[in-house]
This record gives sequence, C-alpha cells and structure tokens, in this order.
Amino acid sequence: MTTIASQIYQALAEEIAKGVMVPGQKLEEKVIAEKFGVSRTPVRDALRELGARGLIEMNPRRGGVVARIDTEQMADMLEAECEIEALCARLAAQRMSALEREQLYELHRQYAECAGNKDIEGCRDINRKFHDAICRGAHSVTITAMAVDLRVRLAPFRQHQAGPADIRLQQSLDEHQKVVDAIRANDGPAAFAALYQHNARLSAGVMSRFAAEAAK
Repeated sequence: MTTIASQIYQALAEEIAKGVMVPGQKLEEKVIAEKFGVSRTPVRDALRELGARGLIEMNPRRGGVVARIDTEQMADMLEAECEIEALCARLAAQRMSALEREQLYELHRQYAECAGNKDIEGCRDINRKFHDAICRGAHSVTITAMAVDLRVRLAPFRQHQAGPADIRLQQSLDEHQKVVDAIRANDGPAAFAALYQHNARLSAGVMSRFAAEAAK
C-alpha cells in the first residue's frame, strides 16, 4: 500500500476497533474519499487490506461493510485469542527486557488511575496498549501479529459489557495485576494462566451477549 492508503487503513481499523463503526455498517469509497480528502484509489487499497484482515466484507460495487460473524465463528475466534494472548504472556515473562517490564507496569498504574476515576474511555485506551505491550513483549513476529489481528477483529464486540462500570474495571485491574506480577517475576506458566483466565472471563461475557443478540 502507499503511505496514504496505509494511513487510511490505520484510521478505519482504529474506528472499527473502538466501535465507532459497528458490524454491518457500510463503508462507501466516495464517502471515505471525501472524508480524507483523497481520490478513491488509496481508499480502495485501504478497503482491500481491511477485507484481507477480515475486518470488513467487500462488495465490489459498494465498497464494503464492517464484518459480521456468526456464533460459531465468534466462539472460535475468542478461544483462539485466549490461547494466543496467553502464549504471548508466557513468552513475555521469559523475553521482556527490564525496560519493557517497567513500561508494562506503568500502563497498569495508568489503568488503575483511570479505573479509580471511572474513566471508561481512558481504561479502554490503556487496556489496548497494555495487551499490545504484552503481545510485543513476546518478541515473536508471527505470534504477535496473530494476537494483534484477533484483538482488532474482536474489539467491536467487546465495547459494551454488562454490569456496573466500577465493578468491571476493578475486576480487570485485579486480573491485570496478576499478569503484571507474573511477568515481572519471570514466571511464564503463571503469566499464561493469569492472562488466559482474564480473557476467558471477558470472552464468556461477549459470547453471552452475542448469542442473545443473534437469537433476536
């Protein structure tokens, strides 16, 4: 892709990840081109890349729509995410540099601050950075790419979680603490278990809501 197409791709992927664009929403080349002040060519390239990564479903004449997935696909992807991110945590515990471990701890501290202020959007932003830092900390190009792709693909479905915000944020904070402690202690198995359990709990909630919506 050209630099412009790459920038458009990154911007659209971020909007999908944040839930600004929801599953089923149309992405029309003309509208996107006008939004970014460019021709349709880089937009077309960006949409093709989004399609290749499974973020949108391509329609040759209409551009595309943010991808929908069925219950079986959702369960499969969530299971894969739990396993792959937990593997990243195990590798990160073994391979992260001292600086990377402290940067992870700093992200955890920032999350705690946002959680204390009930800053949901701030927690979401830091949460993405926290998980990305663990994936990068695995120092495996292939495994990290798989983990990040899954997280981006699933992000729109994680936006709305049930329960009081303060309880949800505190629960995630407590679970993050176990992950951070294990990684800083170079304890790979504990890091794997802590992140797996964290993601599995969240995945169960996603599946419950997704199945209920699909049944309507």
